[in-house]
Amino acid sequence: MRTKSLKKNKINVVTLGCSKNVYDSEVLMGQLKASGKDVVHEQEGNIVVINTCGFINNAKEESVNTILDYVQKKESGEVDKVFVTGCLSERYKPDLEKEIPDVDQYFGTTELPGLLKVLGADYRHELIGERLTTTPKNYAYLKIAEGCDRPCSFCAIPLMRGKHRSKSIEDLVLEAEKLAMNGVKELILIAQDLTYYGLDLYKKRNLAELLKALVKVSGIEWIRLHYAFPTGFPMDVLEVMKREPKICNYIDIPLQHISDAILKSMRRGTNKAKTTKLLRDFRNVVPDIAIRTTLIVGYPGETEADFQELKQWVKAMRFERLGCFTYSHEENTHAFSLEDDVPFEIKQERANEIMDIQSQISWELNQEKIGKTYRIVIDRKEGGYFVGRTEFDSPDVDNEVLIDASDTYLKTGSFYEAKITDASDFDLYAEVLNA
Repeated sequence: MRTKSLKKNKINVVTLGCSKNVYDSEVLMGQLKASGKDVVHEQEGNIVVINTCGFINNAKEESVNTILDYVQKKESGEVDKVFVTGCLSERYKPDLEKEIPDVDQYFGTTELPGLLKVLGADYRHELIGERLTTTPKNYAYLKIAEGCDRPCSFCAIPLMRGKHRSKSIEDLVLEAEKLAMNGVKELILIAQDLTYYGLDLYKKRNLAELLKALVKVSGIEWIRLHYAFPTGFPMDVLEVMKREPKICNYIDIPLQHISDAILKSMRRGTNKAKTTKLLRDFRNVVPDIAIRTTLIVGYPGETEADFQELKQWVKAMRFERLGCFTYSHEENTHAFSLEDDVPFEIKQERANEIMDIQSQISWELNQEKIGKTYRIVIDRKEGGYFVGRTEFDSPDVDNEVLIDASDTYLKTGSFYEAKITDASDFDLYAEVLNA
């Protein structure tokens, strides 16, 4: 008769939430593999580690539902053990232990050594950059800092991730070199706040120096910037972007709102005039830059006049990429003391209005690309198309370039020159010139 002790343990890591969580799961998997463990990402395994998100209500619901799904599988004998880590676990550990006691153990965001220990693995400090990447082979996230020192009223990230802590330039270069040796060609720099990078370690905002070091890494062809905070943005970064062809003319800079009253209540440390000037400076220094932003509608006290001001500003700014979220009332944040006074239906209507405006802007900007040639990278083949991106597009969130696969063979992870032949709101169609 087979007994459980004869079954080889396979650890399945399940990732929810943002790219920072993807990175954390990859580090966890790299540590497990170094200890000789059999580890997979979102496949079958008898031991499950769920890396949760606790940022806003929808993400929390998804995390809780995923935990409940795996607890049910444990009860039915499909899996043996369920462990939970990440932001939800950091933020609500006592509540989770009480409400879902069938999870074997909960771990916070800083408890990787403890998690590894219960999985029978040792935490190894020397494994800088040793990750099992879960993204397509040609790109990877590079987390340059952890935590956040900003006081934004609506945001729970400091509760879950702690104070800002930059990684050293030397460690990040080493990590980039290891990624490049494994075939990675595009680095997507992530943090809770890129703008703050280096202040703790080097006593100055040092993102430009980091970029100068990373462009020297052989094999890396594109470097992309995500999650830059607008207040105190180091303008020398734009000069490096303009000068260095490896740095994509692209920046993700979450602006959240534009009404001075709302920005003040959000504790963003800026106003409409400063924000508008910053964006104009971006376009003056790097004329073909693609700017991605995110906005929040339905924040406490947002009047119809505030929303109309935001709408007109979005029309005027013509962002290349934009996402819009409805406000989520998060306990233990500064804004939680305010009345969540915008009805859900109004929040949803406002978000839809913003995205309708953006859809039209995106269509118009894409029409201007028809007939032009761009360098693209191929991420995957899907259906009858090879799917690629320009330097102005980040994976999963931005435009994609579709190339008919019936008469062309393209290699995933390779770069090509492509002529745009047609365009819709969020997709470009192209023919490759050098296949």
